[in-house]
Amino acid sequence: MFSWVKDSRGSDTETMYQTVTDGLHSLYTRKLQPLEETYLFHDFHSPALEPADFQSKPMVLLVGQYSTGKTTFIRYLLEQDFPGMRIGPEPTTDGFIAVMYGENEGVVPGNALVVDPKKPFRKLNAFGNSFLNRFICSQMPNQVLQSISIIDTPGILSGEKQRISRGYDFAEVLRWFGERVDRIILLFDAHKLDISDEFSEAIKAFRGQDDKIRVVLNKADQVDTQQLMRVYGALMWSLGKVINTPEVVRVFLGSFWAKPLQNTENRRLFEAESQDLFRDIQSLPRNAALRKLNDLIKRARLAKVHAYIISYLKKEMPTLFGREKKKEELIMRLPEIYSFLQREHHISPGDFPNVTKMQEMLQHYDFNKFPSLKMKLIESVDKMLASKIAVLMAMIREEESKQPPAMVSGGAFEGSQDGPFGRGYGEGISAGADAEDWIVSRDKHRYDEIFYTLMPVNGKITGVNAKKEMMNSRLPNTVLGKIWKLADCDHDGMLDDEEFALAQHLIKVKLEGYELPNELPDHLVPPAHRESVCV
Repeated sequence: MFSWVKDSRGSDTETMYQTVTDGLHSLYTRKLQPLEETYLFHDFHSPALEPADFQSKPMVLLVGQYSTGKTTFIRYLLEQDFPGMRIGPEPTTDGFIAVMYGENEGVVPGNALVVDPKKPFRKLNAFGNSFLNRFICSQMPNQVLQSISIIDTPGILSGEKQRISRGYDFAEVLRWFGERVDRIILLFDAHKLDISDEFSEAIKAFRGQDDKIRVVLNKADQVDTQQLMRVYGALMWSLGKVINTPEVVRVFLGSFWAKPLQNTENRRLFEAESQDLFRDIQSLPRNAALRKLNDLIKRARLAKVHAYIISYLKKEMPTLFGREKKKEELIMRLPEIYSFLQREHHISPGDFPNVTKMQEMLQHYDFNKFPSLKMKLIESVDKMLASKIAVLMAMIREEESKQPPAMVSGGAFEGSQDGPFGRGYGEGISAGADAEDWIVSRDKHRYDEIFYTLMPVNGKITGVNAKKEMMNSRLPNTVLGKIWKLADCDHDGMLDDEEFALAQHLIKVKLEGYELPNELPDHLVPPAHRESVCV
């Protein structure tokens, strides 16, 4: 597939994008990066993106307090140990571990990792040796890692002394990863619901990445149902104080390790929750290109706002005298400047960077050396957002239709799909699929008693009489209408005793909380109608 886009200089030179990844990288380097470099965006906000950032596999970042099961969670997904893994009730993981696919099993130290152009970690070099000495890449040939990479993080501590002694800015490292990963999973233990100061700072570091955050309440089998309700409520209350969004964060409950449940009361709930979480992770490769496109758009909007702020500060500076005093005044007035720029350029308040952090960083710069506003750079980014992004959106759909990305498979994902232990197997509409007899016949004697009170004529009841009985279920007419179509196998507008029994069975299935099929499965077709298929 090809997309032809004119050169940013307005010439007739055209560039060919063969893939969405190529298109994203090209748009960034030709349209957005010049704006970022001109207005020192990389010093204030985020390092420049590299080819590996666009080509890397989807990444999942695990964050949580010590002993909440982060490393065990990775072990559970992979179904095997990985190099550098340590598990225990004490704070065992004392650094960042990037668990990635590799033909040969081994560990790559941080200093070697940040010089590898094929890995998306080169810009982590800015955090220095204190961080790099605690950062490794664990490589292994595992099927799960062919589709995604997983980042394990140090257990978050509550003590101020331990937090300061890390030797690097933990929250800033998390923010760097948060901008680049596809999913952020916050792990909580049913017995560790408190959010320490450092954990609170870590969560706030993900500001602007709310759509990537998922919460896992791990070890939920260690409490009974009543306690679990209280624990869940307490967790939501704690999160509401830290994650300032009107939407409720998605919380998955379960026990994510391969050991027997301590409390089996909520087994069915835990299984349903784990399947939902698995599906969410499995969808990451399919949505990876869209996520990178979305992140590029967010980055472009922030870069534009940053350019307006820097150029405004430059414009307000005096030429000769009183520079330091004016600089202090402008920094103090930064909230007012934000408001002015919002009105002047019609910018949403949510697009502006944190004002307190911006004020701190501006203290170290000479405003007179800032560049003036260059509208050509702004217009180039505006044009990219207005037209070029739409072309890439169309390419994403086209690529998916021609070759859909493979879902995450292997490890724990393998045993969760097919077979008798797959979700819903032998339940609801699939109950009786393996049985030799017709499952409806087990309760048919009860359904027959009702059937013969509805005055059948020639062995069949009319739709009017059937409706009266079916309405007793209190299900909506739309649902009952679907049940009628599924049960009326011969499409004669009437029900015989087997069809009526089938309708009652389908009502029972729906009342138990299961979904109805669009077509009747073979094992539910009444024996007398097996020659003519129910549609």
